[in-house]
Amino acid sequence: VQPMTFDEYQREAMRTAGPAKTIEQVLSLSALGIAGEGGEICDLIKKHLHHGHVLSSNKLREELGDLLWYVARMCEAFQFSLEGVAMNNILKLNLRYPEGFSSERSINKGDS
Repeated sequence: VQPMTFDEYQREAMRTAGPAKTIEQVLSLSALGIAGEGGEICDLIKKHLHHGHVLSSNKLREELGDLLWYVARMCEAFQFSLEGVAMNNILKLNLRYPEGFSSERSINKGDS
């Protein structure tokens, strides 16, 4: 598999998004999908840490990919590029942690 940009991923992922729906349907599908896939990731970690299961990196990668699909779908609904969202996040983090992460800056970052 060739490396791809976030925007290439978003284009490819949207091939499987199905027919156009109302914005409300896309928002609910995406938000619930993000929550559901996040829950599946948490469940893998819970079972590993508390139930003695072996953590499958392949299963974790699969669930992270499913989560990314729903994030890309929500980005598409708002005409955001996934790459732009990722870049904005890095800019925010660079402003918040110009020297890299520190607990002190995390505690005193100023948001509620």
